[in-house]
This record gives sequence, structure tokens and C-alpha cells, in this order.
Amino acid sequence: MGYIEQLGANAKAAAPFLAGCDDVAKSAAMGEVARRLNENPAGLIEANRLDVENARKNGMSEALIDRLTLDEKRIAGMTEGVMQVCGLPDPIGEIISQKTLPNGLTVTQKRVPMGVIGIIYESRPNVTLDAAALCFKAGSAVILRGGSDAFNSNKYLADLMRRTIADFDIPADCIQLVEDTSREVANAMMKADKYIDLLIPRGGGGLIRNVIENATVPVIHTGEGNCHVFVDESADLDMAVKIVNNAKTQRPSVCNAIESILVHEKIAAEFFKKLDGLWQGKVKIVGDKATAGFLKVEKIAGDEDYAAEFLDLKLSSKVVESLDEAISHINKFGTGHSECIVTSSSQNAERFQRLVDAAAVYVNASTRFTDGFEFGLGAEIGISTQKLHARGPMGLREITAYKYLINGEGQIRG
Repeated sequence: MGYIEQLGANAKAAAPFLAGCDDVAKSAAMGEVARRLNENPAGLIEANRLDVENARKNGMSEALIDRLTLDEKRIAGMTEGVMQVCGLPDPIGEIISQKTLPNGLTVTQKRVPMGVIGIIYESRPNVTLDAAALCFKAGSAVILRGGSDAFNSNKYLADLMRRTIADFDIPADCIQLVEDTSREVANAMMKADKYIDLLIPRGGGGLIRNVIENATVPVIHTGEGNCHVFVDESADLDMAVKIVNNAKTQRPSVCNAIESILVHEKIAAEFFKKLDGLWQGKVKIVGDKATAGFLKVEKIAGDEDYAAEFLDLKLSSKVVESLDEAISHINKFGTGHSECIVTSSSQNAERFQRLVDAAAVYVNASTRFTDGFEFGLGAEIGISTQKLHARGPMGLREITAYKYLINGEGQIRG
């Protein structure tokens, strides 16, 4: 039996025990993980320091190093997310629907655990805790495959969780880390459909495409975020500058940061003047010829720029003639993640939200809010950019399945 097959067999054996645990046991065990980590973050910070050192030696960009780095504030946020998950209603056992047929059969649709969930992700060790907490609460065993860049952080977290749940007499193999970070093992995980019921990739476009193209395990598309803000002709320009600034610069390395701005031609001169006064060259811009008439641009943007996820202090810009041109541009180049319009027109707001094809569509608010924690879901397992099964921030219900329970009194089909 190969390495991934062994992890899969371990998870398959542990999953029924977790599926039978009540909410009190699951929440107590995961709450203890959060408590131990919160009271003593030093071990994780030290493990993370080694990862950051190695990343810098290997020439990782500062944007990606920001994704990798943990400090006490970020760890506190991670543990708060876990505690939110612990406090949420347990979805397992929820009666989704129930009816009695004319023949007397009672048909009940009931929420059940997925079984075994695999997560493949890159340099964000917070995903290790977020994903494990959500899968655990939702009654599913999880196999975590993080990137080599975050190996020390991921192993520290996985070991802590395994020790802690074992203290509550729950099999440690409900949470497993793939410690071989080679491409071959990742590919084996993508094809382990005998053991893994659902695979969720989290990371850049290359990772997500690789999983989608190679997996035989069912996959949920997540993460890649080419997000836009459209500044409408009726926008409050001070508000627009504030939203664009937050959505681009507050944390540029994450998938809900914007990568492009679209500006109505009627207010472009005044808007760009205000934005340039704030940024003063801090954010690099590639744009169309109209944008270049107002701002210094690195180059005239082409389709490859409008399709890019920069994950850095850089964005593309285009001046548009109308709301419909902005919607068309977004639907062509967007990734179905998060889009925003800044407007004072309720009619334009309604049309934008109705026609833009994305999981989260904002009016007069930063795209940075597309997050399970911010939406009140607790930690999230990813942002689904597809339409089947789950869309947007994926909380507990989005990682469960259901089954039909049929009770009768001897009925047979004629």
C-alpha cells in the first residue's frame, strides 16, 4: 500500500467514529486545540520563523511571505475563528425536509458527514487549522496537504491537533498531514477516489488548474480571485477612493483583494486625481490609454494584464463608457469570486448585482469582506468560485452531504 493509500485507509477507518460523535465532544476537543494554541503560541511562531527564513533564502516574494507569516495577532484571529466554529450549530443530523407519501412511506432528507475530505493548499498555514476545524466539526476526517514552504508550521499545528483530539478519545487519524510534499504524492492524492470523498484546492491559479485537470476525486474550485471595483459615474468619490484603497492595499496577497479598477469616463479625471494623491506611486498600475492620460502607468494593459491575479501592490485599470461595459469586462476577465460597484444609483446597483457573475457582489463596500469569519460562518475552508454544490465562503453546511431515510410499514412497489 502506498503512502497516500495508507493515509486514506487511516482516514476511512477513523471517519465513522467521528461521524458518531455528538457536538459536545467535537466542540470540546477543537475548543481545547484553540485554547492550547492561544495560551502558548510561541512554539508555532518559532516553527513559522523557520519557514519564513527558508522562504526568504529561496527568493519567495514579499507578497507570498506575507501569506506565510504568523504572529500573535494572526494566531489569535485563527483561534477565534476556531472558537466561532465550535459555537455554531452542528449541521449533522439536521432534517432538511420530511414528507409522508400517499402510500404511507415517510421520506426524510437528513444532513450527514461527507466522509473524508482532502485539502491541497499552498503557503498559508492558517488553512491547516481552519480546514481541520471545519471538517472536524462537520464530522469528516481530513487529509491536509500543504506546501513545502509552510511545512514546519503545518506539522506543528497538525501534531497539536492530533495530540489534543486523542486526549478526548477521538482517533488522531481524523486529522492527518501529508508530510511528503513531493508533486508525485500530491498527484496520488488527487486520484485517491477510493478513500477521499471530496478534494478542495486552495491557492493560486496554477495549483487549482492542476487539481481540476488531474483529479479523479470530486473537486470544488476555490480561491483564484481576479476581483474588480467599478466606480460608477454617480459614485461618492471619497468613498470610492477609500474602498479601492482598502480592497487593494489592506492585504494585497489574498484572493479577495482587488486586481482591477474600472472607472466611468465622466468621473475618471477627478477620481484618479484623488487616488493618485493617496497612493503617490505606492501601487503600480497597468492601464488602458485613457488611464495613462491621468496616471503614470507601467505599460498599456492587454488582455493578459486584465486576466492577471497579481497578489501584490499592483493592479490593472480601464476607463469605461457605461455600466454595461463594466459588467461585460468583469464577466469576461473575472474569476467568479468577488466584485464591487461604488454608486449612488439604486438602479445601477441592482443591475450590477443581478448581472455580474460572481459568488459575492458588493455595493459600496470592500471586497475584503468575502471571508467565512466576516460572514459569520466561523473559519472557512475556501471560497468556492463554481456553481455546483457550494458557492462563496464555504462553512460547515457546504462540506456536508445528505441522505434519504425512508421508513415504512411493509410497503412494496406494484
